[in-house]
Amino acid sequence: MRRFLPVIAAVTTGAVLAGAAPARAVPAHEQQAVPAHEQTVRTYAESARAVLAAPALRFHSVQYDSPGTDTRTNASLNTEWISLVNTGTTPVSLTGWRIVDKSRTYTFGNVTIGGRGGRLWLHTGKGTNAKGHLYWGSGNYVWNNTGDTATLLTKAGKAHHTCTWGQKAGRTVVGC
Repeated sequence: MRRFLPVIAAVTTGAVLAGAAPARAVPAHEQQAVPAHEQTVRTYAESARAVLAAPALRFHSVQYDSPGTDTRTNASLNTEWISLVNTGTTPVSLTGWRIVDKSRTYTFGNVTIGGRGGRLWLHTGKGTNAKGHLYWGSGNYVWNNTGDTATLLTKAGKAHHTCTWGQKAGRTVVGC
């Protein structure tokens, strides 16, 4: 254990070790099994880091393939959607933010998504915007059934979150 302490101290203090010897692989006969309770703690820590890395405002899920036959009717187009969630404590104004894929862009008007789990669905077809449901106004499907990528851009054009998916056999909705 002592051989790891200088490295931990350097990482915690942000120190740079000039001329430090490179780390060496620990031979199998010197390795110790990690007890189950320590593996559990590591798993929880890794999960917590993943949750902390996700932005509070992010894509939640997408129904990339409308159920049934793709007929391009407005009803069919509106069953294709992408959803945002805000897990932060305060509402976020989306005015000027954009959702983009390879060839299409949706720009949010005067829209705010509530905090503490606020959700918003952006439907592909035409409709009247109402609380939590917005409409792209497209006459064609936006998301490719074989897989696609959606990017949420801030008002300044900076990528805030990205959701990428592939085709899932027997599923048309995926989480981001």
